Amino acid sequence: VQLQASGGGLVQAGGSLRLSCAASGGTFINHVMGWFRQAPGKEREFVAGINWGGVSRYYADSVKGRFTISRDNNKNTVILQMNSLIPEDTAVYYCAAGPAGTSYSGSSYYKDQRKYAYWGQGTLVTVSS
Repeated sequence: VQLQASGGGLVQAGGSLRLSCAASGGTFINHVMGWFRQAPGKEREFVAGINWGGVSRYYADSVKGRFTISRDNNKNTVILQMNSLIPEDTAVYYCAAGPAGTSYSGSSYYKDQRKYAYWGQGTLVTVSS
């Protein structure tokens, strides 16, 4: 599975961005999907995750209520809608896909980077104050 993230850019605090991740080379619906981010000088951290059908969604506490993850299984795309952005959201954002046919319930799975088999190249989000 190949993942291509896009949509990053420079935005002022309080603004919005919409990140997209296009998947190819596999059966998209068979993969749980996640977004992670890595700020300068920090470790990569979980942002949001979504199950196969898009019904179960999980968020980091730091983005809950501001970010929304969704997926379109017909277009092989996962979206991260980011609203009310703050400077602390500045990071490179990565999309990731779990192994084909693997699905778990509960946030602990989605937050574990080791549970993801495929990673995109990242897209930079910069939030100015």
